[in-house]
Amino acid sequence: MWLTWRAATERALYGREGFYLRERPSGHFRTSVSASAAFADAVLALLVEVDAELGGPPALDLVDIGAGEGVLVTHVLAAAEPGLRERLRITAVDLSPRPAGLPEPIAWHTTVPAGITGLAIANEWLDNIPVDVAEQTHDGPRLVMVETETGEERLGDPVTPADRLWLEQWWPLSRTGARAEIGHPRDTAWASVLTRLVRGRAIAVDYAHPVDNRPLCGTLTGYRDGAVVAPIPDGTCDITAHVALDACAAAGRKAGAISTTLSTQRIALRSLGISGTRPPLDLASVDARAYLRALARASEEAELIDPAGLGGFGWLTQTR
Repeated sequence: MWLTWRAATERALYGREGFYLRERPSGHFRTSVSASAAFADAVLALLVEVDAELGGPPALDLVDIGAGEGVLVTHVLAAAEPGLRERLRITAVDLSPRPAGLPEPIAWHTTVPAGITGLAIANEWLDNIPVDVAEQTHDGPRLVMVETETGEERLGDPVTPADRLWLEQWWPLSRTGARAEIGHPRDTAWASVLTRLVRGRAIAVDYAHPVDNRPLCGTLTGYRDGAVVAPIPDGTCDITAHVALDACAAAGRKAGAISTTLSTQRIALRSLGISGTRPPLDLASVDARAYLRALARASEEAELIDPAGLGGFGWLTQTR
């Protein structure tokens, strides 16, 4: 079946037998949440900051968008101080069924709730929102079609006027054969988060690239069983593409954001105390077990802030 990449990916990931409705994501790719509990500790520190900024509201929201198996919110709930825990209103948002054993206080929704006062965080959510792929030809950009069972491609119709406008602003195609992923569905999705945020922060964490350094041939990638594979939209693998977070930021500002910060995970987590610093060697002779625990934690933190890995992720923070 020949479809546009957006339609094919939507069907492969979220259709009746879609990858995300059938598979446990942690079995196929590694995220910051699965790499270390230190990431959840950093999110909890962010939540404490937001709580102070808002003056300690009676109910403080934490909304985890693209919650997967609920690991992040489960850890935050367990680690929160009792006074904060009593005021926390935690919502995990995901299309997959509620995981067995998820703590009862955590609500499980398939859509982002309205009226958020607190923190909304989307960790590797935007990259799984399907997008179309365009290729520049002598006659202008055309949509790329894909055969859903084989991954074979061919050129389709010219892009729509709305697609062309987005490409001209956010991903100019400078030469014939160059490709782009048309990101306005991600912009719309992110703007919808900001419209649901009454007061507080919304944070998107994802693979990203800036408008002055877009990849020449795009970033479509497949993942299966922890390995990178060809992105064939047959439902057997995850399909992802990097995010134009600068375009999402502009959409967020139009939706009501009053401040915007674009940074990297390394910078963001280091500001929250994640340093990857090894424990002093003297501790090994005093308390060997404590030394080994601290060493393991330092290794996990180092992975989270590695600029060549997870630390290179883009962090978009917007407030209302």
